[in-house]
Amino acid sequence: MFTKTKREAPKDETAKNAQLLIRAGYIHKEMPGVYGFLPLGLRVLEKINTIIREEMNAAGGQEIILTALQDKAKWEATGRWSDDVVDNWFKTSLKNDTELGLAFTHEEPIAEAVKSFVTSYKDLPFYAYQIQTKFRNETRAKAGLMRGREFLMKDLYSFSKDEAEHDAFYEKMKDVYMNVFNRLGLGESTYVTASDGQPFSKYSYEFQTVSDAGEDIIVIDESKKMAINKQDFNDTIISDLGLDGFTVTKEAKSIEVGDIYSLGYKYSEALGLTYKDESGEEKPVYMGSYGMSPTRLMGTIVEVTADEQGLVWPKEVAPFDVHLLMLNGDDETVRTQAEAMYEEMTKRGITVLFDDRDKQAGEKFADSDLLGLPTRVVISKKTVMAEEHEVKDRKTGAVTQVSLSAIVSGAFLKD
Repeated sequence: MFTKTKREAPKDETAKNAQLLIRAGYIHKEMPGVYGFLPLGLRVLEKINTIIREEMNAAGGQEIILTALQDKAKWEATGRWSDDVVDNWFKTSLKNDTELGLAFTHEEPIAEAVKSFVTSYKDLPFYAYQIQTKFRNETRAKAGLMRGREFLMKDLYSFSKDEAEHDAFYEKMKDVYMNVFNRLGLGESTYVTASDGQPFSKYSYEFQTVSDAGEDIIVIDESKKMAINKQDFNDTIISDLGLDGFTVTKEAKSIEVGDIYSLGYKYSEALGLTYKDESGEEKPVYMGSYGMSPTRLMGTIVEVTADEQGLVWPKEVAPFDVHLLMLNGDDETVRTQAEAMYEEMTKRGITVLFDDRDKQAGEKFADSDLLGLPTRVVISKKTVMAEEHEVKDRKTGAVTQVSLSAIVSGAFLKD
């Protein structure tokens, strides 16, 4: 690997997630709010994307990809081109002075695109999603991956015949989103949260993960496993999202990790997206929007799970299953056995990051803690002689002695 760990993060980086990910060589900071993903970081990001894809596909989603460059006219039709309405546009122009935007979301372009394919009630419902780079001209970018100017977003759009058909899918998506967060290791601390839906709709549901690094404050009803964004905590929103009887048990800072919106006819009417019902009457399509950012989720996982030594990845998203540390590599027996161990685990489908560097044990252990892989295996003169190797669980810190056969077979990873 061409990346290396660092003793310190950039002095202007204050967010824990960015500090640790930069120090561990997962990401590279191009500028505030703009990060590149290096080999380790990309492996984590792709695992997050895979989990999201699997859950969206299982819910009936079809993956697409739309353009980042946006036509001004579509956004003028819905009233969202003006900076007075959306204040974080990135805008540019072609050499012929045609104005363009860099997409911060895709309701308008997807509504325009599907007009070519929807004519009848028989074409509905359907659900299309993408995982694509978005751009937002944030005034400040001080939260690392959690508030970027360039970031990855999964956005799914639903197209239904009417509100009732939409509502059934909308309710389903609450569970789908929680499935994603559970698989990412965030489920226990994540709440479905009622909120003001601007600039997309009147009301929405957010998904908020409790963390001291959060920018929001939520009031929580533990009995319902739900919350309300504190800034929206009022009788109107409680009554309109059907939360009568909501009992506040605690308040907490939180990170918004996803949101779902009922868009209704706002975009379909503005852009002429209609279908003919059973009686031949022309009607607008009822739309919904469902967003979550894989890069923001990556930052959130770090904020929630990291400890004083470094990153602590859940097994589902870790870049490798095992961190194999070879000590006393100048000893031929140790090196031969370590290389054989690496090759055998790899053949069995266990992903291994093999540290065969000529470094002191203390430096290797510190790097291992910083990188945060779930399981560390140490092979050295001592362990070879004992015919058992040291295995450490990164999350719990528990250390056990495991035979070579159990390591190469993967039996030690079953738990």
